Amino acid sequence: MASTSNTTTLDFPPDFAEDKITSDSNSSLGGQEKSQEEQAIEDGQVDGGKSETLTALLQVVGAFFLMFNSWGVANTFGAYQTFYEGDLLKGQTPSQISWIGSIQAFLLLSVGGFITGPIFDAGYIRALVLFGSAAAVFGMMMTSICTEYWQVILAQGVVTGIGMGCMMLPSVAVMPQYFKTRRAFATGVAASGSSVGGIIYPTIFHELEPKIGFSWATRVIAFTMLATLMVPIAVMKAKVFPSQRRPLFDFQVLHKLDYDLFCFGTFFAFMGMYIPFYYVSSFSISHAIVNANLGFYLLTILNAASIFGRIIPNFFADKTGALNIMTPWVLFCGVIAYSWTSATSAGQIIVLCIFYGFFSGTLVSIIAPAVVGISPDLSLVGTHMGMNFGFTSLGLLIGNPVAGILLDQHGYIGPAMWCGTCNVLAGIFILAARVSKTGPVLMVKS
Repeated sequence: MASTSNTTTLDFPPDFAEDKITSDSNSSLGGQEKSQEEQAIEDGQVDGGKSETLTALLQVVGAFFLMFNSWGVANTFGAYQTFYEGDLLKGQTPSQISWIGSIQAFLLLSVGGFITGPIFDAGYIRALVLFGSAAAVFGMMMTSICTEYWQVILAQGVVTGIGMGCMMLPSVAVMPQYFKTRRAFATGVAASGSSVGGIIYPTIFHELEPKIGFSWATRVIAFTMLATLMVPIAVMKAKVFPSQRRPLFDFQVLHKLDYDLFCFGTFFAFMGMYIPFYYVSSFSISHAIVNANLGFYLLTILNAASIFGRIIPNFFADKTGALNIMTPWVLFCGVIAYSWTSATSAGQIIVLCIFYGFFSGTLVSIIAPAVVGISPDLSLVGTHMGMNFGFTSLGLLIGNPVAGILLDQHGYIGPAMWCGTCNVLAGIFILAARVSKTGPVLMVKS
């Protein structure tokens, strides 16, 4: 079915390896050998009685807390951005400070989507969860004792980012193995953990930093991460692993126009998506639209609204197709971003945050189901997903620092126009991917 390439087998201590379920090598579909992973995607849903149902639900819970401590921590950086600009790193420009969060998010996507795939395929899901948890907690602990810019880059940007990247893949890779008809919805519920984390962690930092200082407020976040990560460490378990190692890169899929267009779409989407999360608080405070306290909670409002954006659209995506949801949602983000600087009152900026949080929230949770729908070979869907994440992470790396440079040169109109343009370009590319896949047909699931 799928072509394979020579890959290096990664050897880990056997204690970390999960028991592998191997498929019957004689089974076939249409005269071709069906891979174990493809069988999992086609048949892997809750259908094995109460024990199987409980195991599947526990994967959702475990993935929720992995998202809570990966994307949830990444969504918290807006609070740190505001604090660093006015206190610890006030000698640095907003663009320089935003590199910390951009590096962290870049490593989350690139490590999580591209590098850890072969490790997951080798059966070491528990190793990924354990190492990722340890690295993310250690990185935040080290952040708490940082006093200089380069130290924060290494601790909060690099170490924490690598740890979160190791946690990301298990949180999305196990869903297709346990769910079929409600795959996108289950992924959305798990992905809502990132929004909940984006509410709780900034609130912890905002409430505790004035009382106990930056160091201990960050340590409280690290201890909270440690406690909540005990859940996925205990329950996460893949249902099956591929009988053969997936290649790290599949050149054949690059010949599919719809996949290429989709990758460019997600590249531009992530280039612009997080700009309001980094700068809406400082914009509102500096323009005297809200006071400092309410300005901080704008980030919380963004993340709270994204909870509904993670779950509700994914519920309908199971019926309409992921691309049909992504296209208008990303375009809506562009329209909202263009109107960002026109907000002149607290009510207007709050409404803007609610709508942007809702529509942008869909993006993180719906990419995986979209790739499953586009992938021409389900046995290589993990490779295709990793390739997409690796390319998309480049947009995430450069988007916010570019917004910071535009802020220095043109004021807040610069980041707003940059964010809006990136989202509109993303919508155009994703729409083109949908048309390339299905043709110019309006009413079709895709």
